[in-house]
Amino acid sequence: MTRFGGRSGLNYETILLEKDSGIAWVTLNRPQALNAVNEAMGHEYIEVMEELSKDNDVRVVVVRAAGKAFCAGADVNAFMALVEARERGEPGVLHPDFRRRVPIIMRNMPQPTIAAVQGNVLGLGFTIALNCDMRIAAEDARFGTGHVRLGLCPECGSTYLLPRLIGLPRAMELALTGRVIGAQEAYEIGMLNRVVALDKLPEATLELARGIAAAPPLAVPVIKRLVHSGLNTELAAQVEFEATSIAGLFQTRDHSEAVRAFFQKRPAVFTGR
Repeated sequence: MTRFGGRSGLNYETILLEKDSGIAWVTLNRPQALNAVNEAMGHEYIEVMEELSKDNDVRVVVVRAAGKAFCAGADVNAFMALVEARERGEPGVLHPDFRRRVPIIMRNMPQPTIAAVQGNVLGLGFTIALNCDMRIAAEDARFGTGHVRLGLCPECGSTYLLPRLIGLPRAMELALTGRVIGAQEAYEIGMLNRVVALDKLPEATLELARGIAAAPPLAVPVIKRLVHSGLNTELAAQVEFEATSIAGLFQTRDHSEAVRAFFQKRPAVFTGR
């Protein structure tokens, strides 16, 4: 596994980025602060995802975290600094770029994304996980928006994504009460792909990521795009989108290789052509 750094060639201050066999591992790395999002992490997360979206060697992206919590939300020290600034008459909004850009970057990047979470998955941590295409949680994971308890509203695409994942009544309840739910309940209402023991989280995540990384690299981003578009497109338009997409994939060498490999009873070797 190869570790990459930021613009300076050194490691990022708050994030670790590692790449191995088509999988990019993005690790939130402020364990001493339960990976709460500060200004540096917000900027670095955007930078990392933008760079990965352009990397043709990366087939799938995993977002995970160091320490016992995935992310406890926005850094409360930043909240206090903002309150004090307003009292001095200075305007300010916490992490405005993060809130506006992350949902769009995550949706538009061609690679499927997986959140592997444990411990607290709260506030901005909750939204980071929601913005991934899939979620695997350890049994100790706890999920909640928490925004209403601070006099705020959910952000970063939460009010768009959550009703689509778990339905309007449940999404409304979680957003309006700030109730924190456990991993099993989150799984039962459709928020998670699976729940595993904490010590099995790396293994389960790797298994899913490897399966996607081994899939035909031209088909995977097309499937991601189609599934997302199907949430908001009328049936006739979606059927046409599918037909156009599969017509293009029929012409690829990867499709020909998959068919030949099936008949020759051997593993297919995909080249992305």
